[in-house]
Amino acid sequence: MEVLRISGGTCLKGDVQISGSKNAALPQFAATLLSNEKSILRNIPDLSDVRFMGEILSELGANVNRIDNTTWEIDPANIIHCAPYDLVRKMRASICLLGPLVGRLKKAEVPMPGGCVIGQRPIDLHLRALASLGASLTLRQGIVKVDGINLKGNYIFLGGRHGSTVTGTSNAIMAAVLAPGQTKIECAACEPEIIDLCKMLLKMGAKINGIGSHILQIEGVDKLNGCTHEVIPDRIEAATYAIAGAITNSEIQLNNLNIEHLGSFLNLMNEVGVGITKRGTDSILVQTNTEKLKPFEMITMPYPGFPTDLQAQSCALACMADGISIVSEKVYPSRFMHVPELLRMGADISMEGASCIVKGQKNLKGAPVMASDLRASAALILAGLAAKGETWVQRIYHLDRGYDSFEQKLQALGANVERVSESKLPKSF
Repeated sequence: MEVLRISGGTCLKGDVQISGSKNAALPQFAATLLSNEKSILRNIPDLSDVRFMGEILSELGANVNRIDNTTWEIDPANIIHCAPYDLVRKMRASICLLGPLVGRLKKAEVPMPGGCVIGQRPIDLHLRALASLGASLTLRQGIVKVDGINLKGNYIFLGGRHGSTVTGTSNAIMAAVLAPGQTKIECAACEPEIIDLCKMLLKMGAKINGIGSHILQIEGVDKLNGCTHEVIPDRIEAATYAIAGAITNSEIQLNNLNIEHLGSFLNLMNEVGVGITKRGTDSILVQTNTEKLKPFEMITMPYPGFPTDLQAQSCALACMADGISIVSEKVYPSRFMHVPELLRMGADISMEGASCIVKGQKNLKGAPVMASDLRASAALILAGLAAKGETWVQRIYHLDRGYDSFEQKLQALGANVERVSESKLPKSF
């Protein structure tokens, strides 16, 4: 096991190159299975989740070749319909294999993905979409078996308790593009990652209208070809570094991002008092003075609302604001596992249902903390950058799932951050 040691209180300065989006790359890996021709994906982040997905595609029979750190070549000419349990259980996003396997092979066997500490994330909407397209489904011994021999276009409604489903929308689209006839998807997710998936499918020969809206019209085609596609920048990574600059009284420039994907986040930064200067369409300069950070109220919502994947990092930012902030979680109401760890660092936070009330006081102190999930890892690291003394973040394997070279990029900005063996934890911990 490795831990991250952070010595806080250092101002950051410099440029950060934002990597490709994890949440766009994973369904696009799955989408390559829709064709029997080779595809090339570029701007792929170097993450454990991406490597797991590559291993899963290999187990399915695809020829997967990592050309360089950001480019993968996938030849799915001879694939099977059964996904391996040992790999699928490690990564929830592997459920997005259902759509392309059913679409191309007209059958699929995919184990139920593993649980997640951020709260319940059922796949009922995924299965509803496939059933609407005429597939028959059974669940036995934790394996979803789908018979799609009668797959055909139809009406699909994807509204759920907490709004539309992103991976469920991906699955529905990927199954529908090869289903004969017309499919109409209502209450589709419209995240940038869904738009990017649709753009890739258009390159492969799919017929999709309404891209970027909550209503998609799809005309099924007989076959798809391979393609070359570049994944969009990671908006969550970009926002995380922007908060790193804001929380440390720093000046940093973020490059290779899409400003249009950051609307709700940049609006919050403006309310908080963080200086954001746009430089073209793909760079922003972040400048702040922590003495002037204002408290805020924020509610997570599906895109274009504020992303749930930035809620934990926003809690860390609220600890440095001058006053009381309220952070409410409407997408995954149980996603507050980072709060007890921030309390260990001296934060003043109380929970009220699916909201946390943060009294900013600017006096976080370094402490040993435990990361519960990917975004909680980032939040604790951000808090450690602002805290006095040393913070030791344990279970950072979560971090490697979604942030490409996180500590190296922070080090390049001047942060005192080091990845070390767990054996180096102070004995007093």
